[in-house]
Amino acid sequence: MTTPAKASSLPSPRQLFVTTALPYANGNFHIGHIMEYIQADIWVRYQRMCGNEVNFVCADDAHGAPIMIAAQKAGVTPRAFVDNIAAGRAQYLDGFHIKFDNWSHTDSEENHVLAKEIYRDLKKAGLIETKSIEQFFDPEALEGKGMFLADRFIKGECPKCGAKDQYGDNCENCGAVYSPTDLKNPYSALSGATPVLKASEHFFFRLSDPRCVEFLEKWTQDGKLQPEVANKVKEWFSTRTNADGSTSTGLGDWDISRDAPYFGIEIPDAPGKYFYVWLDAPVGYLASLKNLLDKRGVDFKAYMANPNLEQYHFIGKDIVTFHTLFWPAMLKFSGRKTPDNIFVHGFLTVNNGEKMSKSRGTGLDPLKYLGLGMNPEWLRYYLATKLSAKNEDIDFNAEDFMLKVNSDLIGKYVNIASRTAGFISKKFDGQLAGGYEDSLQEMQIMSMFADHLSVIKKDIELRDFAKAIRLTMTLADVANSYVNDRAPWAIAKDETKRDELHIVCSFSLVLFRLLTLALKAILPITARQVEAFMKVESLNWDLADELMETKNRIASKSLLSGHAIGEYKHLMQRVDIKQLDALFEAPAVVETAPQAAPDNDSSSSTTIEPLAPEITIDDFSKIDLRIAKIVNCEAVEGSTKLLRLTLDAGEGKTRNVFSGIASHYKPADLIGKHTVMVANLAPRKMKFGISEGMVLAASSADEKSTPGIYVLEPVAGAEPGMRIR
Repeated sequence: MTTPAKASSLPSPRQLFVTTALPYANGNFHIGHIMEYIQADIWVRYQRMCGNEVNFVCADDAHGAPIMIAAQKAGVTPRAFVDNIAAGRAQYLDGFHIKFDNWSHTDSEENHVLAKEIYRDLKKAGLIETKSIEQFFDPEALEGKGMFLADRFIKGECPKCGAKDQYGDNCENCGAVYSPTDLKNPYSALSGATPVLKASEHFFFRLSDPRCVEFLEKWTQDGKLQPEVANKVKEWFSTRTNADGSTSTGLGDWDISRDAPYFGIEIPDAPGKYFYVWLDAPVGYLASLKNLLDKRGVDFKAYMANPNLEQYHFIGKDIVTFHTLFWPAMLKFSGRKTPDNIFVHGFLTVNNGEKMSKSRGTGLDPLKYLGLGMNPEWLRYYLATKLSAKNEDIDFNAEDFMLKVNSDLIGKYVNIASRTAGFISKKFDGQLAGGYEDSLQEMQIMSMFADHLSVIKKDIELRDFAKAIRLTMTLADVANSYVNDRAPWAIAKDETKRDELHIVCSFSLVLFRLLTLALKAILPITARQVEAFMKVESLNWDLADELMETKNRIASKSLLSGHAIGEYKHLMQRVDIKQLDALFEAPAVVETAPQAAPDNDSSSSTTIEPLAPEITIDDFSKIDLRIAKIVNCEAVEGSTKLLRLTLDAGEGKTRNVFSGIASHYKPADLIGKHTVMVANLAPRKMKFGISEGMVLAASSADEKSTPGIYVLEPVAGAEPGMRIR
């Protein structure tokens, strides 16, 4: 299990610099982002509860060709496009109680300056060289200006299996890996034109240099990575797979440049050459920190030069290469501090491993979750019950979610206060007991709490939230057993046992307070309400340390002897199954009335959904609806719901679209027909391939009922490519 490299040797308070992976600024947050941010937020809150000083920052990854192209389509500058995306971040972060100290973007002045400084330092170290390479160029892209094409913008027939419309680096159909130049009949995904090979001078970071190899071999294996991650990285030093499928020995050099036109940071003394987005993106961590420190009047260089500073990055396993090879090498050989740990997590799936898909109702939309009135701390808690120190994938299971929240948080945790606080308010004027009987039971329970809280503290430090919660719920069971055994509701019936009632209820609330300590980083708002209700200072982990010192006797400070509390108010509601049903309800693409039934026919099973919230004409204008011809349609092997449609939308190329209509249509019924598609929907990677749009269909609220699903068909005369306005 990985431990922070310096945690045991540093005096308190520790100085920590913590980041999460930078989201690409071409769309809203998805649930994977929220999971990572919650994981990091819990750890940061815990560190602050320990008295440590933390700077927790992130930024939008703003550069690259995809953003440049998306901005052009939207009719705005790339910077304006990024700013529009960034403007929607707060509702997600605030909604799930994720508190960054600073949020910036990689097109900031700080990032431009720092990226160029690091590049110059690497060049001075002899680790930058230039090579002439050939790559595909689209002469018709960007309204005839032309541009070199990244692999994702090149499509063609797979050289292995012949599947059409495959991307330039790998085949979604057979899994083959290849070079873009190996594609048969390649075309530009931007313009549809046939690309041409063109030579260009590129800049490379010499990762193969013996100095880099020696450093990285040691750095990646000395406890800075989880064991499973370190083992995987170790393989890369012996062999690597090239784009053409061949293998090479050792680390390869890294292409860090792109040709104009490109939205990014121009390479010093190289007009028309820009840093590849993955060079300046991680520099954005430092730039966001500098932006924060500048606003506080703190010297950035002095802060980073502090030998006691600890630097941690939370990332997903899909970007391990950049963060465990390129990033530490960039920092090391530019004379900067390298990370103390890279914390890698797995992916998030839904309902027993199914990949996210909004159209199939398997997506978990963060804003929809909040819009349904679902408590954000339910999700924080549930994800924490799944997260360990390993980079394992975790699954959001709706039934398990409801069970854990209702059983753990309501049935165990909140239940303790709800069953005892009322007696303190009504019978003892809101004041806890001033003294406690010398009870072996209470002493044993306090000793157990002291031991377990000490372990819980260590587990959270190690990011093993799942284990910490299991131990916390064990303590909650002990507290509930105490309440059940002593039965204050029964004692209250006997006035001669008034003192006993006072002690039992007071002790129960003390245990409740300690459970809140264990859960505070996960449930920050609930913890704040408990602190207000119990009229205690902000709960911190020094309370657990005090318990360890006094666990063999009942400590008066821990027990709040004679302490006055406030009126208890209910802290949390149960999950309603209707909320979960609504959360995973597949959206209807188009909702129109079905074929009319006779007015006197009241037996129809058709149900019409209510209208969606009102939108403006500006909202509607963002959706690009086009006439498309279904030139081919086929069943999808391995799926009973999907059909694969090949669409001609007048672009000089075809699109691949998956649609969940197999239960109502045979492929032969659709070939040759015209339909309506959403043309500017972002491509979505699915289990069976890439879907490049959405076909519109009408249905009732329940697609399984009469009349079913109807793919929309325009009237005769409509041609592929015509826009629907």
